[in-house]
Amino acid sequence: MAHTVLVVPVPALEDHVRGRWAHYEPEWVSQDPAFTHAHITALAPFLPEPSSDDLAAVARIARTTPAFSYTLADVAAFPDGIIHLVPSPPGPFAALTAALWERFPQCPPYAGEFADVVPHLTLDQSSADVSLESVRTTLAHRLPVRTVADRLELHRYAEGDCRVLASWRLGQ
Repeated sequence: MAHTVLVVPVPALEDHVRGRWAHYEPEWVSQDPAFTHAHITALAPFLPEPSSDDLAAVARIARTTPAFSYTLADVAAFPDGIIHLVPSPPGPFAALTAALWERFPQCPPYAGEFADVVPHLTLDQSSADVSLESVRTTLAHRLPVRTVADRLELHRYAEGDCRVLASWRLGQ
């Protein structure tokens, strides 16, 4: 099912995350060279067909959100087995999500499924072959990742058609 998502891309881990998508759901691997599978979600699901006014509102939020540095080092797992990286500090991501949700109250984070929205970068899913320790071992030589959140992107997810619809620089 097609849907849109507002994300902060994390290009430094794109090859790893894209590889996991290719392993699990190759039909959802994007052919768009601008698309970044490795991301921290700012708001999902977003509007199915955002209007020009909606896009202008997102642009205003991006413009008033300064770019910020963060580190990805802590590999953790949610109770449902999703293995992820926790950004440090998480506050700027939470603030961005809050600003977007305030402007788009019809789009609660994760459709309101979770009481607490935890900023994270999804890495994998626990299984008989994948564990928290195996993911930590796989990424040990790559972590920590120190990077800057400098843009917000609108991604469209659809089988055979994952692509970037819009991109805004943070703080500009």
